[in-house]
Amino acid sequence: MTEQTYQGAWNAAVDFLTAAGVETIFGLPGDDLGMLRALQPTDRRIVLCRDQRNAIFMATGFALQSGKPGIAVIGKGPAAANAVTGLLEAHCSAAPVVVLAGGTSVEQRGSNAFQELDQLALVAPLTKWAHRVDHPDRVAAALEKALLIATSGTPGPVYLEFPDHLLKEEINRTRPWHTPADVTRVDHAVAAADSAALTAIKAAKRPLILVGGGMRHRNADGVVERFAEAIGAGIYSTATGRSTVDENHAQFCGLAGLYSPQQTAELWSGTDLLITLGSRLEETATFGWEGIGTSVPVVQVNIDAGGLSVEYAGPKVIGDGAGTVAAWLTALAGHTPDADWVATIARCRAEAAAAAQARLKIFGEDAYVHVAEVLAAIDTVAPESRILVQENGLQDMWSYIYPYYSCGARGGSVVPSEQTTLGFGAAAAAGVKIAAPDRPVIAFVGDGAFNLFRSDLETLGREGIGVVYVVLRNGGYGWLQSQLDQHGLPADRYPFVSGELAAAAHATPPRVEQVVISDKAALAEGLGKAVTASLEGRVTVVHVPVELSDAPPGISDLEGDFPGGNDKSGH
Repeated sequence: MTEQTYQGAWNAAVDFLTAAGVETIFGLPGDDLGMLRALQPTDRRIVLCRDQRNAIFMATGFALQSGKPGIAVIGKGPAAANAVTGLLEAHCSAAPVVVLAGGTSVEQRGSNAFQELDQLALVAPLTKWAHRVDHPDRVAAALEKALLIATSGTPGPVYLEFPDHLLKEEINRTRPWHTPADVTRVDHAVAAADSAALTAIKAAKRPLILVGGGMRHRNADGVVERFAEAIGAGIYSTATGRSTVDENHAQFCGLAGLYSPQQTAELWSGTDLLITLGSRLEETATFGWEGIGTSVPVVQVNIDAGGLSVEYAGPKVIGDGAGTVAAWLTALAGHTPDADWVATIARCRAEAAAAAQARLKIFGEDAYVHVAEVLAAIDTVAPESRILVQENGLQDMWSYIYPYYSCGARGGSVVPSEQTTLGFGAAAAAGVKIAAPDRPVIAFVGDGAFNLFRSDLETLGREGIGVVYVVLRNGGYGWLQSQLDQHGLPADRYPFVSGELAAAAHATPPRVEQVVISDKAALAEGLGKAVTASLEGRVTVVHVPVELSDAPPGISDLEGDFPGGNDKSGH
């Protein structure tokens, strides 16, 4: 339809979202319920949440899994304040999320109106674009711009505010809607034969490739693996880049930095070139690097200059990662990789697998359920297409350590950003499931994170969002407790964990099933039933009591917010 008049901004918003192909909205709308009235005559789905933060986490999970924009709707004032943590995670995850919010009417601003707040100042640092629409003639253009900005370049969150005075104003649209589908995007690249990056790649004998979150949805044709084969490179992933490449590939060696398998350290000390694709080189990904970026050059490829790290010397390419790698492949025709380096990669990969199997064998000799055994059971009972949505607590980090958990060739992974926002994975799993309804979605979370999300467990049951929650119960905040122990501070005065909480039973919301598994012999059967239930749209919470001492290799000795972050002496 070329022209349209809408009664209020929310009716215009719903019509635009429908034109843009948005099927699901997440949110907790404002008291006026204008969005709900606008949705009523349509078939668009709204997942009504109990918490604004969870709503944006869900929208972020949907966006990360689907590559499409996630839409969230909130009210004003304290609703906007509560949404900030969600925006932080969407921003640092580079997720295309659009938040539509209410706001104070223009004629009431500055009068101490009910729930009046300078919301733009609050959210602007965490968004690509934060905008308040004050005139009805600007509503249509603002909606189009919001979705375009969120999905273009490096994706990210956008905030759009509709003040109360636009609720009943006539909104006129004088032309057809323009959506991101109407925009032509050019992703190809040309590799100059004499470019510094290509020259460094051709000269390298012992290269490594690091794949970041910016490559999500950019490697469907396996161009990264083909590039690795052509130059004989070991492949690593950042936590957010996981599931971009085939983890069954003979040259995949795990996650980089903090989560890198100890058996592959030889590769990092022996490499003569690191090629990074779509990574901002956050601290966890670069932990333990020695000489890389100084004596060992780093070739960085990122679609946005702001994503390039100036901390590391080496050629830098601003461009699409997949297109750049494809152009390099063409230019590298006839290149011969170093056979000895390829053999070293294979040996390190095999040693990591053998070490994991040896540790699992030791774990199997006692009665206690180890976290690694839970992951092994998931691998046994869940289809290869499963998606693991993780937190970043003390014991959920076992899932970051390859090969204790592998996405394989077809599996997925969604994790928090470098912010490691507590509760993100538990809530984001709902959005991931909506984005991938035919795939098992398993949220691998600690009880501290799960309890933050818990108010929306009923939401998943009501909506039939079939997620399996594997809750590692150590009694609260295991990471903080491990720090307390290292500093020798009294646990009775500073109780981060509770034995009673670890064993506590909680009321079960409607259409949600809960089970406690403390016998390793029951793991496979219990998890298998939960996966089957999830594919039928039922929510199952599998509680697994664990010990604080069951920390991943190399993780338990870390200190503070990050290694070396605190001085135990108290000075």
